[in-house]
Amino acid sequence: MNSTTINIFYPHQGGELLLRTDADWEVDIAPDHADAERGVYVFHLQSDEVFVYFKPILKINGETHFARGFNALALMEADEQDHFPYFFTSSAGRVSDMFHLDSTDEDERSHSVRVYVPPGYEENTMCRYPVLYMHDGNNLFFPEEAFTGQTWEVDRAISLLDSMSVIDPVIVVAVYPKDRMHDYTNPGYQSYGRFIVETLKPVIDDKYRTLPDAENTATMGSSLGGVVSMFLGWEYPKVFGKIACLSSTFTWKDDLWTRIKEEARRDIRIYLDSGWPGDNFEVNRGMFDLLQRQGYDVNSDVLYLAFPEAEHSEMDWATRLHIPFQFLFARYAQQVMRRAKMRKPALV
Repeated sequence: MNSTTINIFYPHQGGELLLRTDADWEVDIAPDHADAERGVYVFHLQSDEVFVYFKPILKINGETHFARGFNALALMEADEQDHFPYFFTSSAGRVSDMFHLDSTDEDERSHSVRVYVPPGYEENTMCRYPVLYMHDGNNLFFPEEAFTGQTWEVDRAISLLDSMSVIDPVIVVAVYPKDRMHDYTNPGYQSYGRFIVETLKPVIDDKYRTLPDAENTATMGSSLGGVVSMFLGWEYPKVFGKIACLSSTFTWKDDLWTRIKEEARRDIRIYLDSGWPGDNFEVNRGMFDLLQRQGYDVNSDVLYLAFPEAEHSEMDWATRLHIPFQFLFARYAQQVMRRAKMRKPALV
C-alpha cells in the first residue's frame, strides 16, 4: 500500500474544503486535519496505485464548486505534496499591461516590461511563485509585437505543463530590450544586468507574491538573449540560481568563455541547447564541455540538448520551450522550501 500527504492551501473560511479522487469521483474525502483560519487542509491518501488523480472541492451553502483546471496528480510515494487550488476565477493566466522602468545606472536607459501571472493568482493568495526573467519580451506573448509575428507561446506552455502536474507554475517577467545589441553583449550587458538586479527585481518582489531567493529565480533567453542569461547567472549567482540559454551566440561579443574557464565555479543550474547544423551548435557544445570540465555534473547541474535540423527561429524555440521549463521548475522539487518561506501576501 502506497501513501502520501496532500496539503491543500486555500484562504477561504466558509464552507467545507474536501477532496475527491479517481478511486471514486462521487465520494467526498474529509481532511485529516483542517485549520480554516490559516487556510490549511491536510489529507492522508493511501492506494495500491503508484499515482492518484485528485480534485479539491468547496461546498458552500449547499453548492459544490470544483477546483478549476485539470485534475491534479498525486505521486503516491512522495512524502508530501502541496496544492493551491482556485474555484471562481479563470483557468487562464494573465499578462499585465506594459509598464516602464528607468535605470538608475549612469546611462539612464529605460525598459518596457510585462508580467505574466499563472491561473488562480488573484484568488489563492496563499501561493508564492518562482520567477523567470525572460529577454526579448516582445517575442513571448503577443503576435502583433513579435518578430515575424511568431511568439514563444509562453503562457500556453506554462498552462499545459502545470495541467500535466510536471512543473510548478511560474511568474514570468518579460523584459523588452531597448537596444538588444547593446543590452545583451559585452560591455553593455553590465548596465543591463544592474538594471535587472537593482531596479527591476526589487519592484517585482515588492508587488508580486514571489519566492525571491536565487533557487527560485531564473533567467532565460535565446541567441544573444541566451548570452545575457549566462552572464546574469555568472555575474549574480546569489540572485539567479537557474539559467536557460537557447541557441546562444557564445564567444561573439562576450567574455564568458574566459570567465568560466578562469573563475570559481558558480552554484547555478544551467540549461543549454542548439539546433544542428548551424544554430550556434559548435559554441554551445563547446560551452557544455567547458562547464563539465569546471565541475558541473551532467543532468543535475547542467543539461545540453541538440536538436537535429532545428533552426534559429522563434518557432523552434517555442516548440522546445517545455524542456527548459521542466529542467528548471520540476514540480515537488522545492515544496519543503516553499512551505518554509510562505509569508504575508504582497499587494498585487
